[in-house]
Amino acid sequence: MSLTEHLLRPLLSSSAARPVITHYDDAAGSRVELSVATLANWAAKTANWLVEELDVEQGDEVAVRLPAHWQTAGVLLGAWWCGARVTVEDTAAAVAFVGPAAAPSAARETAVVALDPLGRGLAEPPAEGAHDYLTESRLAGDEFSPLLPVPGDAPALLDSTVDELIAEARSRAGKLGIGNGDRVLSTIDWQLPGGVVDGLLAPLAAGAHLVQVTGADPAKLADRRSTERTTIDLLG
Repeated sequence: MSLTEHLLRPLLSSSAARPVITHYDDAAGSRVELSVATLANWAAKTANWLVEELDVEQGDEVAVRLPAHWQTAGVLLGAWWCGARVTVEDTAAAVAFVGPAAAPSAARETAVVALDPLGRGLAEPPAEGAHDYLTESRLAGDEFSPLLPVPGDAPALLDSTVDELIAEARSRAGKLGIGNGDRVLSTIDWQLPGGVVDGLLAPLAAGAHLVQVTGADPAKLADRRSTERTTIDLLG
């Protein structure tokens, strides 16, 4: 079973409609809330797009060079769902996901993520040969079924396997004091590997609601705690 299935299946079976990620971008002045079902939908679209359009196979490397963002969550979960190994280096990657202002990628394919608060694609076409992730993946299927089960010993994040990551995410959730039903206010950047484990995987593994603030304005954090009724801080 893939890392994504390990994380999302319990959440989907318990309450698919409940919010699971609320993303604030203080620089853009935006707030976006994703339910479990919506997050799973974005992950499925990403996985289908990677497999059907970019020929990603289990074990292929997918480089992710993106900030902590609700779109990054869809990218990561989609890559893991189809059995890809997420890395930061794009030299040997089948696909590299980069932001709109990122340097050119050496990967076989480059997917530019607009990071638009409302999920719109790029305002201008990407460089020749690159893909507009949001515009293209939106057309992919809403459900994903891997052709082959992803084994627990398959690499998922750098050198960590699916089973190791699940165990680490649960362990980190315990050490950070994150439990089921908690509302976690986080300003942690999702640098690989530790940032994404603490900032994304641990809250998901615990069944918590993640309130992620990107480009956090310290003066607004008290208001975020009050408005979102958060119970735990993860401050980067």
